[in-house]
Amino acid sequence: MTKLTLASYPHMLGFEQLERVLERTAKSGNEGYPPFNIEQTSDYSYRITLAVAGFAEQDLSITVEDRQLVIRGRQSDDSDGRVYLHRGIAARQFQRSFVLADGVEVGEAIMENGLLHVDLSRAQQEKIVQKINIKKG
Repeated sequence: MTKLTLASYPHMLGFEQLERVLERTAKSGNEGYPPFNIEQTSDYSYRITLAVAGFAEQDLSITVEDRQLVIRGRQSDDSDGRVYLHRGIAARQFQRSFVLADGVEVGEAIMENGLLHVDLSRAQQEKIVQKINIKKG
């Protein structure tokens, strides 16, 4: 069976990068920790909210790597001398990745009540009409 790619469609020129983004997104892990929400806050802005209870600001890092927003969390081990009878609160590290479209910029990050909010904005684009002149050959 032949794998269909965007290059298989003659009217889809220059979309090879989109195909690579889709493959990268499919390969990224879809584990459920930590849970998150994505909301549209206006026509040109979004907010990603992660539930990061138990993490302090210094335990978290937010980077943009190759058009991908990467949020990592790693708690320091403070269980020295403690004896747990039950340990049900997760103290594990995580990495969450979100692929960003061209023109989407990461704004500020706010930590509030165990939730990490990361604001994104997309530049407003005007519709452009371009006339191409035909030269004689």
